[in-house]
Amino acid sequence: MKYEIGNRIRKYRKEARLTQEQLAGIIEVTKSRVSNWEQGINRPDADVIGKICKALNVSPSNLLNVHLTDEEFTEHEKRVIKAYRTKEKVRYAVDILLGIDEKVAE
Repeated sequence: MKYEIGNRIRKYRKEARLTQEQLAGIIEVTKSRVSNWEQGINRPDADVIGKICKALNVSPSNLLNVHLTDEEFTEHEKRVIKAYRTKEKVRYAVDILLGIDEKVAE
């Protein structure tokens, strides 16, 4: 099975004008891992996706090619997103719980 995310990683890496080695250094993996992703041999682990998005300045939706419409969210999910966007303390706590807090990730 060839993973499609590799084509998007390559595209966004080139748009960011980074070599595979530079991207690997930024996200703290080996160059061969980046190469394997781009070739579709394997795919990045979930815990690395955030680092890739940050390094390439791309949204997870674009990197993963997952675009949800408003109709695809439940009412509960919409309330969660609204609370996340409007309440700084909630946002901070959620980021920590999901392991995406910049202070924790560094």
